[in-house]
Amino acid sequence: MKIPQDGYLLRVFLGESDQWQGQPLYEAIVMKARSLHLAGATVLRGPMGFGANSRLHTAKILRLSEDLPMVIEIVDSREKIDELLPHIDEMVSDGLVTLERVDVIKYRAGSESDPM
Repeated sequence: MKIPQDGYLLRVFLGESDQWQGQPLYEAIVMKARSLHLAGATVLRGPMGFGANSRLHTAKILRLSEDLPMVIEIVDSREKIDELLPHIDEMVSDGLVTLERVDVIKYRAGSESDPM
């Protein structure tokens, strides 16, 4: 898959405990992006954060949280991101979604002979 040099970065900020149809929301979003053949997605788990309600979520030992901040990052062309956005709108009821233009420097998959 080739991404043009001018790409777009979609970021979805949500909570680890957010659900969509019985599965973690972050998993559902990644699987939807995959089914739409987007270039790739990465899920990042944050040790601390807060959102619109200002409730603090933290991984500190004395304050175990099962709702840590999660960020999904997806980079692709604007057209491919636009295919995903209606699904994101339907799936994300609480959270933040951002979109920004990015310069894609390199996007390559390793050859099949690569061990990793």
